[in-house]
Amino acid sequence: MKLSAIKPLVHSAQAGAQRVRAGLGLSPKVPPVGIVIEKADWAIRWWGTFTAEAANELAPGTAHVTTEPWSLTSGVAEFGSQYQWLEWGRHLSPRCHFVTTFFHGKPEDGPEVARHIDAFMASMPRLDKIVASASIVRNRLQSWGVPASKIALIPIGVETNRFMPPTAEQRLAARAYFGIAQHEIVIGSFQKDGNGWGEGLEPKLIKGPDVFLAAIEKLAARLPVFVLLSGPARGYVKQGLERLGIRYAHTYAPDRDALAKLYHPLDLYLMTSREEGGPMAVMESMSGHVPVVATRVGMAPDLITDGISGWLVESEDVDAIVERAIAVATDPKAAGAIRLAARDAVMVADWSVVGRRHLDEIWRPLLAERR
Repeated sequence: MKLSAIKPLVHSAQAGAQRVRAGLGLSPKVPPVGIVIEKADWAIRWWGTFTAEAANELAPGTAHVTTEPWSLTSGVAEFGSQYQWLEWGRHLSPRCHFVTTFFHGKPEDGPEVARHIDAFMASMPRLDKIVASASIVRNRLQSWGVPASKIALIPIGVETNRFMPPTAEQRLAARAYFGIAQHEIVIGSFQKDGNGWGEGLEPKLIKGPDVFLAAIEKLAARLPVFVLLSGPARGYVKQGLERLGIRYAHTYAPDRDALAKLYHPLDLYLMTSREEGGPMAVMESMSGHVPVVATRVGMAPDLITDGISGWLVESEDVDAIVERAIAVATDPKAAGAIRLAARDAVMVADWSVVGRRHLDEIWRPLLAERR
């Protein structure tokens, strides 16, 4: 379509958004949906940013992200985590429609999490909608007494146009950059799994770094393993790999394009968490043709059909992780089929789908209601 034909469509959509805002009594300069994100450069920030961008492609001027929840005085206020909601929700104007994500957490995770969940459930009557990214979490919320009508099951998204399968040249270049030998099996782990934002020498056990190391130790006894790490607070895993004498590299991606390139040298991605909301790395791997072995937590059971688009194992089942990882390394034909099926399966979480679902299932119905 020519630019001259596109401009009137854009102007028409913008004018329509302005009429909606005017009809709701909102300022024409302030999008009616505010998504509260965190300043830290990690999942909550990108979830909010990409959800807003995707929705605004369909309905320009509908949503914006903010790290200043006190600025939200009307329209829809959506929080990127239930922790943010509990901290700020009670202080905001009752003119707002309140929405929050609930990505993960259960009382069994510890007394602090249990107290948080009790506080969340006490706040639940003030919420118009709760977004769960995974069926496990949706079912958990319902078992605690949250009405099914109040829950929207919408996945965390993935940039399928950025996390693309690498060409042969890109793969070779990425492996050469990290000094990876041709015969080595490269296993990726890009999740923050240490407590705090320093070295991360104390493990965040909910993320399963101990399980990861146990699996890598057994794999290294049978395969020439190279581990590629990214993300902050990886000290516990790094020390473990050094103790085991396993070759590895740890790097930081300065931006999303650089992160996408980190998947290029991988033969396999291991996700060994005991609890998850996503994680985004599983979807990024699937989108980029990296086979995934994942525990049955977070979004993995929703996206992965075991043996078809990846492999699922029970939490802490080290032997099952090792068995499936060896299957990837020793059966290239099966691994190739997994790669193709995985990218097809993860398309339900493309940001364009996620943005449309927030727009149609949450924001438009709430904005149609007057406070």
